Amino acid sequence: MSKADLSKQPAQVAAMFDEVAPTYDRTNDLLSFGQSRLWRRVVARAVAAKPGQSILDLAAGTGSSTAAFAGEEIRLVAGDFSEGMLAEGRKRHPEIEFVFADATKLPFKDAEFDATTISFGIRNVVDVDAALTQMFRVTKPGGRIVICEFSKVTNPIFRPFYNFYLKKLLPWFSSLASKTPEAYSYLSESIEAWYDQQALAAKLKIAGFENVSFRNLSFGIVAIHVGYKLSTSSSTKSSKKATQK
Repeated sequence: MSKADLSKQPAQVAAMFDEVAPTYDRTNDLLSFGQSRLWRRVVARAVAAKPGQSILDLAAGTGSSTAAFAGEEIRLVAGDFSEGMLAEGRKRHPEIEFVFADATKLPFKDAEFDATTISFGIRNVVDVDAALTQMFRVTKPGGRIVICEFSKVTNPIFRPFYNFYLKKLLPWFSSLASKTPEAYSYLSESIEAWYDQQALAAKLKIAGFENVSFRNLSFGIVAIHVGYKLSTSSSTKSSKKATQK
């Protein structure tokens, strides 16, 4: 398998995730030193799924992130563009509805979901603005978007250590923990190229979400962005600046 570059060719990235599907969750737990489980819990609290609601989890992979929203009378839809991930997810979580979904062309009705969420996947989308516009479209008025993604470390003392881990140690660890270390080299490069917290917050507002805020986790290694669809007009833009909790 050739390493996917940052042009994010969808077929290339999907093929890469097809190959790592069986060991993806276990490897992520190892490479994040168990922090990935904590991040999923924080995302679940931000989504705040309630009985009778429908939740769309994009880039859901094997459904580990989606399962965190489970509850009585909650419809869970896991979308991904990797058939390998979807197949693995259907075996592990038969209670979840798995759907092949390109984030830039979602196969869902307008205003179908009470919350749309994506964890560690928006970074892999070929057209981020189109994906956010689609997420706005399928979210109900009064609903929310929750994005959990790698971001920029805010602590100046910790930053050089994290950069060393990202560039040097992560590829080395992944070569030991995974049969496809190229996928994790891509991970490192894509994190470096990704937007900072304020830039992603601005993109959510442009897409139409309002009251956008973000929260840093693990010194900013990860940030959780939340926005709300307060009106049915996609042209409505919030005049408020994103606030950091």
